[in-house]
Amino acid sequence: MTSHKNRLRGLAALGALLFATAAHADIKVGIDLSSTGPAAVIGITSKNAMLMWPATIAGQKADYIFLDDASDPGAAVRNIRKLINEDHVDVIVGPNITPAAMAALDPVAESQTPMITLIGSASVVEPQEGKKVWAYKMAQTDSAMADVMTRYMSNHNVKTVGFIGFADGYGESWLNEFSKFAALRHIQLVATERYNRTDASLTGQILKLMAAKPDAILIAGAGTPTVLPQRTLIERGFKGPIYQTHGIATPEFIKLGGKDVEGTLFPTQPVVVARTLPADHPAKKAALAFANEYEAKYGPGSVTQFAGDAAGVYPRLQDAVTRALKTAQPGTQAFRVALRNELEHAHELVVPNGVVSTSAKDHVGLDQRASVMGIVKNGKFVYLSQ
Repeated sequence: MTSHKNRLRGLAALGALLFATAAHADIKVGIDLSSTGPAAVIGITSKNAMLMWPATIAGQKADYIFLDDASDPGAAVRNIRKLINEDHVDVIVGPNITPAAMAALDPVAESQTPMITLIGSASVVEPQEGKKVWAYKMAQTDSAMADVMTRYMSNHNVKTVGFIGFADGYGESWLNEFSKFAALRHIQLVATERYNRTDASLTGQILKLMAAKPDAILIAGAGTPTVLPQRTLIERGFKGPIYQTHGIATPEFIKLGGKDVEGTLFPTQPVVVARTLPADHPAKKAALAFANEYEAKYGPGSVTQFAGDAAGVYPRLQDAVTRALKTAQPGTQAFRVALRNELEHAHELVVPNGVVSTSAKDHVGLDQRASVMGIVKNGKFVYLSQ
């Protein structure tokens, strides 16, 4: 009898130990970024911000696993499959380019693993159905950015626009959203051209745009490949305003573009222009705190919108994980499902690039408080208007 009781006590102790271990399981965060290749300027700043994340999430030890997709959608999918199938992560963060994020929908949906992407295009989360219910997005949508940009254009007498954008999902999304808001504000799109991120010359496309004699030109791209069309416009004598998208906001854009990008008009998020934001902007405190911390670590003028988006992932996870842990433990399918569900219930959560309130229909959660107009002035990104 005593022996039987001892065995029972031993099993009870083992059960308690196993429960305690499960209750303190590490949260595994699989991160896929473009740290090399044409989109490296985005991926590197995103990773820099993530390296500043705390070692725990909602009191649980966090295991951050970084992989580089070299700006290749195929490599991104392979990375994500590895993170899911071999590393058994609880959540995917990334990718940071649109084609890769779209391609990643298959593995995350198959495995029921929530994904928080860092792309601009809303195509990965809209409409909220099918595979897309597993995807979330940190950056403000192209739609909201096109809204603030066309409002500024309309207020400054721009009636006709020439468009040149990436020949991929990013360019396509921007053309669609810009066209919609341009029509709403009676702005005519008079010429449309495309280019690849790796193109070495754009003379043909730029000459066609200029032949249409637009009041302004919009370049829809991201990272340093956005400099070439603008430089070509300047070299060919274009005198009108040049607009870019929120994808330009990196120090490398200014460094590579030099005087050719001075005066560039662009929509952006609070972190990029944190120091010149109005005092009453709801995200100013968080934006400024992050910008100061980031630049103390990586150098003056180094903060980017992409770093701000990446920084915002941590409070999003902290918020959702706190609630998900009441339902299940990390390392299980039940926890991944709970985390996906709780990411849907952020309410007025202030992050460096805005204020987040998500729902079953909205997996971005940002409103116009996350969209401002900026200008490149004296080699810096400066707040212009809201």
